Amino acid sequence: MKTIEVNTLTKMFLAGAKNLEAKKEWINELNVFPVPDGDTGTNMTLTIMSAASEVNNLSERTMETVAKAISSGSLRGARGNSGVILSQLLRGFTKGIKGYETLDVMIISNAFQKAVETAYKAVMKPKEGTILTVARGAADKAAELALEEEDLDVFFSGIIEEAERVLATTPDLLPVLKEAGVVDSGGQGLVEVLKGAYDAYLGKEVDYTFEAPKSAPVKISAETEAEIKFGYCTEFIIVLDKKFEHKDEMEFKAFLESIGDSIVCVADDDIVKIHVHTNHPGQAIEKALTYGSLSRLKIDNMREEHEEKLIKDASKIAAQQKAEEPRKEMGFISVSIGEGIGEIFKGLGVDYLIEGGQTMNPSTEDMLNAIDKVNAEHIFILPNNKNIILAANQAKALCEDKDIIVIPTKTVPQGITAMINFMPDSSAEENEARMTEELANVKTGQVTYAVRDTHIDDKEIKEGNIMGIGDHAILAVGEDVEQTTLDMFKELIDEDSELISIYYGEDVKKEDAEKLGEKLSDLYHDCDVEVHFGGQPIYYYVVSVE
Repeated sequence: MKTIEVNTLTKMFLAGAKNLEAKKEWINELNVFPVPDGDTGTNMTLTIMSAASEVNNLSERTMETVAKAISSGSLRGARGNSGVILSQLLRGFTKGIKGYETLDVMIISNAFQKAVETAYKAVMKPKEGTILTVARGAADKAAELALEEEDLDVFFSGIIEEAERVLATTPDLLPVLKEAGVVDSGGQGLVEVLKGAYDAYLGKEVDYTFEAPKSAPVKISAETEAEIKFGYCTEFIIVLDKKFEHKDEMEFKAFLESIGDSIVCVADDDIVKIHVHTNHPGQAIEKALTYGSLSRLKIDNMREEHEEKLIKDASKIAAQQKAEEPRKEMGFISVSIGEGIGEIFKGLGVDYLIEGGQTMNPSTEDMLNAIDKVNAEHIFILPNNKNIILAANQAKALCEDKDIIVIPTKTVPQGITAMINFMPDSSAEENEARMTEELANVKTGQVTYAVRDTHIDDKEIKEGNIMGIGDHAILAVGEDVEQTTLDMFKELIDEDSELISIYYGEDVKKEDAEKLGEKLSDLYHDCDVEVHFGGQPIYYYVVSVE
């Protein structure tokens, strides 16, 4: 074969997504740190499954509609650094193919180059030895083969062979991979997508059924006891068949407000995500059909819900989304990892909490949904995890009607410090500078258990060991939670330290946490020690030293 058309391309993409999904747990285990929340495979899978669901729901498949579905679905479903980079690779690739009815080696090669260019531009400081290196190796091989080979079988197999070769070199480019004895997990994920796609090209049998990935839950800080006014929670995506200008968005929002509340209307180049609580879902659907076709339609009768909290949350959203309510100057969205930490953020003035963190990175669309619900001119986002910052910045780039400020908080304690340093009387620019500057004064430690044997940071680690992990390395390893935590503090505290904060997790007793605090007070007389309930999973303690 010298060319493929849209049906073959679609099967290849869906098979690539399925192969990644099948291998996600194995890819998770390639995480450098042997922590119980290695999530590269999960993030990449949720990202590509969002795109696969869009493709699966297309009523008409052309090269252009499939390209748009892959690009838009992956962009909005992107989670974690690996997921955001994968979404950018897919976005660039689809730009290179959408104008053609059939694809040959030269078109596909150019699309590979476009994919790599797009992904590298999206990362502020590209690092070699990662998924980017593997993608570039595959693209360079595609360019070489396209000049000498028209047979797609030889072309595809050559690309995959080169991608696997480059993947094997990633430990030589990143010493931390070599020490841990693993290849780059994101690069492995990309190879699995390519191999799955090639299997479909060869005609191997693949199950193409998909389930749409779930969004991260959003928590609202205010409480209300109002009754539900509108009974049907209505959600769908409009696949646009004409331009959706800003005036169209305002007109559609106004219509939705006339029949309901709790409106979410998030527009991209080719899709619009809609959520509304209404007593007349049919009217919302009829109006939406004037802009294009519908996919992922979902209508729930909220009056039949049994959990009172869900009802309260729906009413709170409704109360805060009234069109006549003026925008406040500044608002806040924070990613949170536990009940106690969430309460701390709410007490500091955060408007919306997104449950996420290490165990489940929120997607770009989760961020956009939260942004839509905060009625403020300037919205600060606190990712509180280095693996969520890219998704937050991607949401910022997609938001047009509000000023989004991403404070690059890599840990929960950094997020708390940023909020403490917010000054209501200062401008958004002044607050951004102050909050960001203060992050350098926070050292973070996290205590968890090892899920496998490994060697890293000059430490021999056995499965089941307790680890104290700092901002850049594993600081302590032991058999006992308290002793390992104390050993970790020895590495964190210096002569400039003034404040020790301890957030204990859901598996730690209050008295044990308080006992740890007393020991630290005795050991470090010059430091104030605070003990708080964090309620976070996975991590026995999250601590900070300032």
